[in-house]
Amino acid sequence: MNEDEKIEKEIKSIIDNCDLLIHEERFDELVNYYTDDAILVVKPGTIARGRDKIKSAFIKIAEYFDNSIKPIEGKMLYLVAGDTVLVLAQTFLEASQSAKEKSEFSMERRATYVFRNVDGKWLCTIDNSYGTNLVE
Repeated sequence: MNEDEKIEKEIKSIIDNCDLLIHEERFDELVNYYTDDAILVVKPGTIARGRDKIKSAFIKIAEYFDNSIKPIEGKMLYLVAGDTVLVLAQTFLEASQSAKEKSEFSMERRATYVFRNVDGKWLCTIDNSYGTNLVE
């Protein structure tokens, strides 16, 4: 396994763990996977910046989905450049039927995530589950 493959495996593990933490609403642990200056695209036109605001945003997102949200990753592509990784991901959101019916947003997305290696630890710096749909 070459270095890029090791990084890809590590990032995949982090994303899977974060998905579990979101589903289990363990947001104090979740924000430890973000840089201090990270951004989360909450919805088109709304960005949370920094760990505290990201945590608050995830609490509101969970409430919006009737505390039933479960992210699942499909196909993923990793673009590794030194201490930075761009992840292009097919992301599916599972939620209760009532939450899905009231949601104005797609439950299948083409997400983009940017990770940066900070002191030997991969952290998310940009979390954008809407991907390039933001430019539409």
